[in-house]
Amino acid sequence: MRVAVVVPVHGNETTLRPLAQRLGTALAGRDWRLRLVIDASPDDSGAVAGALAGDDHRIGVTWLTVNVGQHAALAHGLAAEPEADAWVCLDADLQDPPEAVPALLDRLAAGDVSAVFAGRRGRYESRMRRLTGTVHRRVVARLTGLPPDAGAFLAMDAAVRDAVVSAVRDRDAPSVVLAVGRSGRPVTSLPVERDVRAEGRSAWSGRARLRQSVRSLVWAVRSRR
Repeated sequence: MRVAVVVPVHGNETTLRPLAQRLGTALAGRDWRLRLVIDASPDDSGAVAGALAGDDHRIGVTWLTVNVGQHAALAHGLAAEPEADAWVCLDADLQDPPEAVPALLDRLAAGDVSAVFAGRRGRYESRMRRLTGTVHRRVVARLTGLPPDAGAFLAMDAAVRDAVVSAVRDRDAPSVVLAVGRSGRPVTSLPVERDVRAEGRSAWSGRARLRQSVRSLVWAVRSRR
């Protein structure tokens, strides 16, 4: 199985090297590529990513000159990696543990589902953020049929990858997660403990996450019509 791992990057210069190292260790023995999508990052993430790509031919970099946000950046990365059998999306801040990727791929390889979400577990956020995030995901689950613990850390097959790229680019889907839900393909989730962020930061937080939640709910309701 050829695996393409897509990671959106914005303000993650301190975590890119450990991310690449941990991912390489986790996927040892597999045919893999890592696509880093630099979402107009204001720090030195682009330089670090370029250096990583120069040292390892399995690492590719996409530079975006305008900040498009986490999910649009993921769609760019998925489109840039057509030669794969499975695709994985995860964040660059190391809250999504690369060590969990093989379990997602093994579950996907069973063949009865087209996407496997890494179900959110662990005390990796503040109590208020966990509460608001849980409420949002439960509402999305009711609207789409997705698992209530689904997030943007997942593995997918070609049918879902194509549906996600099309939905985000052509139908203005604000979320990769929602695009998976609207693909009409069977999905599942596996519980994965999230890490507390040791360094770096999440680029999509605060007001940006609130706007993303509102847009996602509006799009989910409209897409049902």
